[in-house]
Amino acid sequence: MLGAETYGLVCSRARSVRSAVAYAAALLQPLPLGLIGNIAFSLGLAALVVLFESRLRETAVTHVLGALIGGAIGLGLARAIGAGLFWADTGDRRVEFLHSFILIALPYLGLMIGGKHGEWLEPGRFVSLFRTAGSLRRFKILDTSVIIDGRIADVCETGFVDGTLVVPQFVLKELQLVADSSDSLKRNRGRRGLEILQRIQKMAGVDVHVSDIDFPAVKEVDLKLIELARTMPGKIVTNDFNLNKVAQLRGVEVLNVNELANSLKPVVLPGEIMKVFILKEGKEYNQGVAYLDDGTMVVVDHARKMISKTIDIVVTSVLQTTAGKMIFGRYIEVGAAPHALVTSPAIERERPGPVQAQSS
Repeated sequence: MLGAETYGLVCSRARSVRSAVAYAAALLQPLPLGLIGNIAFSLGLAALVVLFESRLRETAVTHVLGALIGGAIGLGLARAIGAGLFWADTGDRRVEFLHSFILIALPYLGLMIGGKHGEWLEPGRFVSLFRTAGSLRRFKILDTSVIIDGRIADVCETGFVDGTLVVPQFVLKELQLVADSSDSLKRNRGRRGLEILQRIQKMAGVDVHVSDIDFPAVKEVDLKLIELARTMPGKIVTNDFNLNKVAQLRGVEVLNVNELANSLKPVVLPGEIMKVFILKEGKEYNQGVAYLDDGTMVVVDHARKMISKTIDIVVTSVLQTTAGKMIFGRYIEVGAAPHALVTSPAIERERPGPVQAQSS
């Protein structure tokens, strides 16, 4: 919705247009309708102009420019075709109709086609016309969740992200709404997202492009991202599980930061010895819980009495879940032989208790 100040400015501009057109009509009186009829006619024209301007206000500049260029090309083609028919009998009604039809149809087609494909006038898309086909799909479209998450900035600093990072205007608007929220938690998340974007823009070797492409008919931001990825074309960078699934169902490629983080976690195998800090009590009897530096949960049997201590454990099993990995181990008593504590595969299959408890 428009704010009070913006609404007042729009109304002021509309009154100015109506007044100017009405004054011109009263002064010139182009129609034989008298003073009142000409003023009424001019006010109707002014209303159409204001309505047209209100529709264009939400349209991207590239689409408006594309429509103007397409219309001009269509008009030029119509004039060229009309000049090419100099040999035809201009007095024939059929020839006159053909001239009129061409003069109306070609500019209209140019307007529609140019307005629909105006995104090609964006600098990133225009330059891509002169690149190889392989570099066309190097656009990475950031969604709101991955910007607020912040890990994408760390990935960019490592140099593993190539191509152009695209930040749509509707994502920036959503970030601004979150940053202006009355809820302090949401407000901090929104401000963090804006700071992450500024950090990425200042990085050397990272190309960030703010896209004005919008889809007014589509209300949800996630669906707008999918349509933008189809249009550009490009890949969506997110950590939203639902957006990931919907985009894949619609044939759009997705780069999930959570999947990247899970794939980079260290690999541990049953039987390995590792040091962990027991942070709290587990759900099952006599269990302790620890966390690795990357956030991986470690559930340790017989470690309840070792809370707030760093101990050696032997890994008994590793469970892969949708949220990441979970490691199960057993506390190595002082003086015990590590090999004696390793559970054999047969025994581990018969003992699914802790795994079931934690996964449920």
